[in-house]
Amino acid sequence: MKLIPAVDLLGGKAVRLYEGRPETATVYGDPLEAALRWQEEGADLLHLVDLDRALGQGDNREALRTIARHLRIPFQVGGGIRSLETLQEVLDLGAHRAVVGTVAVKDPGLLERMLALAGPKRLALALDARGLRVVVSGWQEEVPLSALDLLGRWAGMGVRTVIYTDVRRDGTLKGLDLEVVAQVRAAWPHELIVGGGIGSPEDLEGLKALWVEGALLGKALYEGRVSLRRAG
Repeated sequence: MKLIPAVDLLGGKAVRLYEGRPETATVYGDPLEAALRWQEEGADLLHLVDLDRALGQGDNREALRTIARHLRIPFQVGGGIRSLETLQEVLDLGAHRAVVGTVAVKDPGLLERMLALAGPKRLALALDARGLRVVVSGWQEEVPLSALDLLGRWAGMGVRTVIYTDVRRDGTLKGLDLEVVAQVRAAWPHELIVGGGIGSPEDLEGLKALWVEGALLGKALYEGRVSLRRAG
């Protein structure tokens, strides 16, 4: 299973939110320093999120460009990618793939055009949910759609990578809801990456037992609960 450090950017800083709420941000300093730290500790893929763009309050494009110039490993970028132009901008950064959430839920037509532009290898979809209740727009809006139904729709469109995040647990270090993860795993036959609440090596073992292909690690890394070197 691939361990993927997440670097979330808010106001030019590396942060972690609690349950996705911007007012709860814990600041961890320079996002470039964080990205380089995880690279040096052995990560072979980074997950970068522009929270300002996701929330519709600006962007961190200059910071992302700086990180992209310094990385030797692949990286993926998410947060506020809601147009073909923004998607192309992320791909032009050199991103291994772009991560799309709100559009994937609310605009199937635009999602099809994004898949045509990027291809399934360079486009991953974010399934952000409170359990199985889907949320969009920087996790601020709940939509009346079943996460499991969405997975069936996306598979039929040719999507091959989904990143499931349980917003109820994100940034809490409380551990995963493995019963929900098991339902997502059963509904999704392709590459699955899971985040939201990982707080210990035991959580990673739980994901491995479900044959999950990747784990997103945020606060657990910053707080020393999980080590890339020991867990990798």
